[in-house]
Amino acid sequence: MATVSVVTLGVFAADPDARDLVAQDTSADLSAGLLARDTVSRADSRVEAKELQKAFDKNAELAATVLAVKRADTKLWTTAPLNLWTASGKDAEQRGEIAAGKSVLITGRKADGRVEIVVDGEARWVTEGYLSEDKPLAAAAGLSMEPCPDPGVESGLTDDAVYLYRSVCNAFPQITSYGGWDGHGEHSSGRAIDIMTSDEALGDAIAAFLLEHAGELNLYDIIWRGEIWTSVRSSEGWRAYGDHGSVTANHYDHVHVATNG
Repeated sequence: MATVSVVTLGVFAADPDARDLVAQDTSADLSAGLLARDTVSRADSRVEAKELQKAFDKNAELAATVLAVKRADTKLWTTAPLNLWTASGKDAEQRGEIAAGKSVLITGRKADGRVEIVVDGEARWVTEGYLSEDKPLAAAAGLSMEPCPDPGVESGLTDDAVYLYRSVCNAFPQITSYGGWDGHGEHSSGRAIDIMTSDEALGDAIAAFLLEHAGELNLYDIIWRGEIWTSVRSSEGWRAYGDHGSVTANHYDHVHVATNG
């Protein structure tokens, strides 16, 4: 049975360098293919003809994949952990995973909601929509850019505030409620989030976590249980926030935190 189809040879003729990527004895293979097709014709075997056509189609796809990998020259960044698939279709097999923040070559081919990338010299397919021209914000040690269970909190937030939110939600999964953008105070700028908890010990742990990573998270201020910390007066530590009239206004039921950008 033929191993290289006329279609494959035509593709390779357009790129002479690609000839080294397949078996060199193509003339013998082509002759065998023509003889096989002649035999099928004489035998009038539709079954064998279909099998032969499948082999030809498979070789054509293989040749196209080899060329796509060879010609890949554009790099994008993964914005989330992605499963690696052997093909774009439903019958594809998963072959590992690639982490977020990785630079990958793309071939430019797309199908069935997936895009083709090059991993260790092989073609792999990943879900479309998670590759970016811009390098994702890298998480420092102890911080995270992994997506959170409630992505709606991120609506209207700046990039720094998204980093802050994701770092907190991954470090403290027991927190299930957050405040994000709204029309008052620092929240209207998209730079602030409220971390909802009335548990003093848990709130203290969150505040300590935020102080530990204040520089990495580019924090502007933290308010918790009637006290405030600000980056511009960080040498003074926690200061009295004053009485603003209610448990919520005095931040006894949530930790408020804002970034500089």
